[in-house]
Amino acid sequence: MLPPRNPDETIKARGADTRPDGRFERYQRIRESDGWDMAEENHLLKTEVVTERPRSIITRNNSPDIGFDRSINPYRGCEHGCIYCYARPSHSYLGLSPGLDFETKITAKPDAARLLEREIGRPSYKVAPIALGTNTDPYQPVEAKLAIMPGILRVLRDWNHPATLVTRGRTVLRDLDLWAELAAKDQAAIGISVTTLDAGLARALEPRAPAPQTRLQMIGALAKAGVPVRVMVAPVIPVLTEPEIEGILTAAREAGASTASMIPLRLPHEVAPLFRDWLERHRPGMAKHVMNRVQAMRGGRDNDPRFGHRFRGAGVEAQLALQRFRLARKRLGYREGSPPLDCSRFGPPPRSGDQLSLF
Repeated sequence: MLPPRNPDETIKARGADTRPDGRFERYQRIRESDGWDMAEENHLLKTEVVTERPRSIITRNNSPDIGFDRSINPYRGCEHGCIYCYARPSHSYLGLSPGLDFETKITAKPDAARLLEREIGRPSYKVAPIALGTNTDPYQPVEAKLAIMPGILRVLRDWNHPATLVTRGRTVLRDLDLWAELAAKDQAAIGISVTTLDAGLARALEPRAPAPQTRLQMIGALAKAGVPVRVMVAPVIPVLTEPEIEGILTAAREAGASTASMIPLRLPHEVAPLFRDWLERHRPGMAKHVMNRVQAMRGGRDNDPRFGHRFRGAGVEAQLALQRFRLARKRLGYREGSPPLDCSRFGPPPRSGDQLSLF
């Protein structure tokens, strides 16, 4: 059971409604009145951003489910506030709540570009595409002010280092020229997440993310600039967004997307109770139906973390959704996969005073 909302806070455009403790906390904090409370005016809950100075910026993984082995996340936490976000549990490692803290207490890494150049410049470094935005969105609202991504992209461009991106943030268009430069050398591909075409549902599920129509416009602008775009029909939420699989694929294809992928809803760790609470607040009449269908794809549980299952689901429900997706993808003329990015040009940029090659 989740703790009650703080009555002293006014919450606007947030996915979560409260602050459940993270799974690593030894003690649970419960708000209780002792009769000595002073009457105070409610204050609007605002986003707080702090900076982090890490020693490295590239994160490695060896997951058999993921098609990349390294990634960069310029931020911890995400102001988009998507209630279903699988990254929410990562805030527990910081001693913060995966609920409201995840979307209001953001950590930024302003030294990301400098750290990246240092790491890829090591003699031992072996090039492979770097995935950006794998945990939280690098183009979330605060990026418009902090502008960490342009520095990262300039390093990647100068070193001819390939990269992929997953985002739903419109600020990606600010960096369109940089992405186009990488794409012209077959060194970039971008995935745009489109969960639903229903603007009202999107506003409730993803309160501070761009509207669906804006995301389709982003796909169009990126494709026009020559950047390969993948539409990510993710997450597919039974009952709520599952009926839109074909509609999303059609709209994204018309906008310019060339490839597509689909992932059913995942509810790891603290995300499950947060999502259940969201259902009771926003879709109470459908809550039981939604969760029954989720569990039908997850072996009777809210979540199935096993490799080979977590991104696909299991059972008849998952297979039917995947079959619909594949048939629509084929009918609409999507490519089944993206061409590999070019790693052959990787190398340090020329410096002033360098000796020129004879050939």
